[in-house]
Amino acid sequence: MGQVSASSSIVVTADPKRTLDALADYETVRPRILSSHYRDYKVVEGGKGAGTVADWTLQATEKRSRNVHATVTVTDSMVTERDSNSSMVTTWTVTPSGSGSLVTVRTSWKGAGGIGGIFEGIFAPLGLKKIQAEVLENLKRELA
Repeated sequence: MGQVSASSSIVVTADPKRTLDALADYETVRPRILSSHYRDYKVVEGGKGAGTVADWTLQATEKRSRNVHATVTVTDSMVTERDSNSSMVTTWTVTPSGSGSLVTVRTSWKGAGGIGGIFEGIFAPLGLKKIQAEVLENLKRELA
């Protein structure tokens, strides 16, 4: 069982604080920036910032979906989602970039063993990067 991960980045025009606040807003902003791969999204507790708990189904492919129950922590430059249903962790890191912000999203989990794990390690990151890129583009539009 190896670690599987995918990461994508984008530069947005908003300053780091505004960008981090938007990413940590699971009540208003998050539903607007999610791609069609996210289904049944709902906030269970909180809604803004640390302590927020949210549920969704990530439909990675036609046959592959994952029910996520994410608990959120927030630092000065990072929003972290830990899925209690799996080993999946997603971090959204925000750093200054010119007059805006560089946003990097990274999702990682413990992959399957055997031959299935080999295929997962090759193909899952490629698909997830496409999903991440779409969400990041939506964030960029949201903050423009």
